[in-house]
This record gives sequence, C-alpha cells and structure tokens, in this order.
Amino acid sequence: MNKKQITMVTAALMLGNVMSGLDGTIINTAIPAIVAALHGIQFMGWIVAIFLLGMSISIPIWTKIGEKITNKRAFEISLLLFVLGSTLQGMAPNIIFFLCSRFIMGIGAGGMGSLPYIIAGYVFKNIRTRTKVLGYLTASWNGAAILGPLIGGWLIDAFSWHWVFYINIPIGLISLLICLIYYKPVTPEKTPVFDIPGAVLLVIGLLLFLMGVQLVGLAPSWIIISLIIVSLVFIVFFFIREGHAANPIIPISLFKNKDLDGDFLLFAFTWGAFLAVNTYMPMWAQALLGLSALLGGMTLIPNSIVEIISSQSVATIQDHISTFKLVLIGIIAMIISSAGLFIVDWHTPVQIITIIGAFSGIGVGFIFVAMQLKVQLDAGLKNMATATSTSYLIRILAQTVMAAVYGVIMNLNLAHGVQTHKGITMTMMNKLSDAQSAKSLPQNLVPTMRTIFHCGIKEIMLVSLILLIIALVMNFYFNFGKKRKKLQ
Repeated sequence: MNKKQITMVTAALMLGNVMSGLDGTIINTAIPAIVAALHGIQFMGWIVAIFLLGMSISIPIWTKIGEKITNKRAFEISLLLFVLGSTLQGMAPNIIFFLCSRFIMGIGAGGMGSLPYIIAGYVFKNIRTRTKVLGYLTASWNGAAILGPLIGGWLIDAFSWHWVFYINIPIGLISLLICLIYYKPVTPEKTPVFDIPGAVLLVIGLLLFLMGVQLVGLAPSWIIISLIIVSLVFIVFFFIREGHAANPIIPISLFKNKDLDGDFLLFAFTWGAFLAVNTYMPMWAQALLGLSALLGGMTLIPNSIVEIISSQSVATIQDHISTFKLVLIGIIAMIISSAGLFIVDWHTPVQIITIIGAFSGIGVGFIFVAMQLKVQLDAGLKNMATATSTSYLIRILAQTVMAAVYGVIMNLNLAHGVQTHKGITMTMMNKLSDAQSAKSLPQNLVPTMRTIFHCGIKEIMLVSLILLIIALVMNFYFNFGKKRKKLQ
C-alpha cells in the first residue's frame, strides 16, 4: 500500500478502537436506565459479563479467520457484527433480547480488539513506526474512554439510552468504508485449513470457565466448581488436539518459548492489578466521599490522559531505554497507585485520590506498548498474529478472573461488616455507593458504613499490590539483560 492508503487504514483501525473505548465506559452510564426500561435489574451484572464472554471466546478464532480470508475481511466482519449488535441493543424490547445482542457485539469486539494490532504488525515493518502506531491505537481507545461517561450522560439526558448504541452505527460504517476503499491486503499463497474441532473445544472450554468465574458469589459452590472442572477438561482436550492439528488455533510451540511465556504472564499480572484501580477508584469517590456518579467517573480522566501521553512517548524513548527498564518504570508507577490507595484513609480528598490513581495510567501506557511490541518480536513473523491475539485473550481473561476475585473480596468484607455492626444491613450498604440514595441513610451510621466499605477496598488494593510485586520479580527474571530482538 502507498502512504495515503496506510494512513487511511490506520485511521480505520483507530475508529474501531474509538468504538471499543466508548462502549467500555459509556455502558456504565447507561446501565441504570437500561435495567429500569427493560425491567432487568437481576441481570445487571451480565450486561458487562456477557460482552466479555463474547470477546473471550472469539479472540483466538478471529486470528485464524484472518489467515483464511485475510485480516482485512476479518476486520470488516468484526465491524459489521459490532454495529449489528449495537443496533439490536438499541432496538431491544426486553432484557433477554438485549443480552443476546450484546453477546453478538462482544464477538465483534473480539475481532476489533485483536486484529488492529495484528494488522499493524504486518503493515508497519519498521519497529519505530510500528511502536508509534501501537501508541496511536492505545491513545484512540483511551481518548474515547475519557469521553464515554460525558457523551453517555448527555445522550441519555437529551435523547434516551438507546442512543449510546446508535452512536456506533456511523462510526462503524465510516471505518468499514475506509477499509473497503483503501485497505489492500496481502492474499495468502494458499488457503490454510481451519481447525473446526479445535475451535469448538476452545469456545466451549472458555465459555464454561468464564461462566463459572462470573457466577462466583451468585450460585452454589458445587455449580461453580463443576463448571470450572468441566471447562478445564475441554481446554486440556483442546491442547491435545492442537498438538496434532495441521493449522492449530493456538500452537503449542508458543508456550515452549520462554520469552513469550514471560510476556503473557506479565500481561496477566499487570492487567489483573490495573483493574483494581480502574474499577474501585470511582467507587471510592462515590461511596466514601459522597460524590455523584459523574464526578466519580471523572476521577479516571487524569488516569486516561497520562496513559495516552505515556503510550505516545514509548516510540521516542525506546531507542534509549530497554524494554526491561520501560516495563520496570511502568510496574513501579502502578505500585505507587495500588500502594497509595492501600495506605491512605477514606477521608483523603478526591484530588489526592485522583493523582495517586493517575500513576497507574503511566504504568499501563508504558507496559502495553512495550510488551505488545515485545510479544510480536519474541514470536517472530510466523507466529506474530497468533501470539498477538493470545496476549489479548490473556489480558481479557485476567481482567475477568480478577473482577470476580475483587467482587468476592468486597462482598465478604461487606457481609462481615454487616454482621458485626448492629443496625447496618446489606441494603443500606448498596445505597451508600449512590450519592442520592445515600442521603436517605441514617447519618449517624454513615461513617461506620464507609469504614466497612473502605476495608474492602484496602484488601482489594493489597491483592493488586501483591500481583504487581510478582510482576516486578517476573520482569527481572524474564527481561533483565535481554536485548531487543528483530522481527524475523
């Protein structure tokens, strides 16, 4: 492709990330209106969970679809599925129809999230240029994530919740049109065989595993344990199958590469840790400081801004600093956030909380770009696409598992607090996180309730801190003294 075509394709990939970034935060603004309109409060948690399920089970499959029909067509199909799911959600007459539509959207998001980084790996051979483009993709996602709560609030107030989904239609169609006109893919010399049995085993295994994780605290233990055990059986059979498949979805050889194993583990631990700050800092602002949902969401804006700046700076500084040092700086910055939120008390002003949380954005910006590039270099050209999608899958799985773990930690702390303090109920604790409903609570009990809530957040930040310390050790073990590889 010529320079203009490459520029336009990059713009299309960034638009795809804009849609993903918008949905990642705009949905949080719309959930109360959606469950009220569709009478689905009991399914509220599944609005996010079912989207993650769709993403997780489809990510490895999109790589192989791209190999078979070209990454261009795969990306275009993922855009269409995302737009279709968005449209159907906006039209949903009931909560079941809405969740099915959101699952379709999640499948599309799996391709939109993984394919752009694979495409960038093939289109941009120059490492410095590719690093810049990876930074652009990260920045487009974060920029949209910043605007998500503001746009969502405005759309809901001015029109209705349906428009937080309809807004994806023009963005998706523009991205699709650009791809159709400007993207000239390299056609494979021969069409690879698609491993259908392997795909079925992987999809069932991931689906059962993630359902088990999402049901923690909601279903009896025997159901959760059964789902996870059966899922592991399917995943074991999947890897047995992959050892003999002509074109494996996830080659076993990936996990025989020590450098790649280190990359995957670092992604898992840092992303699992980052979720704690990203999820519970807005809750801190609302439940402990009594701020509105909008102001609570805005505590993440500095985090996203510094993440954009740090991701953009990697291309400039990578010539002067090793990947080990970049990741080290990133992990230390994230430790400052998790440790800071663990140490401070619940009276700490929102400005201080926001500054502490912003360090996490610095870390994620450095780590994501540096590690995504390292994954592609460690895998080599032959396995670059599969390794890229696998690293993305591992991040999603880490976030899904840790979201459940953090939820259990919080619920156990709330239950213990309710049992040890007379006059406080779980219903009252639920009201604490909303500024309006908190006004109806007995004001003499609010400080005690906030102390209970704060204990839960402290334990979550402690777990996040432990994950980051493990990641710090892993970075020394896998990356210390290593020179950057060249793409082969």
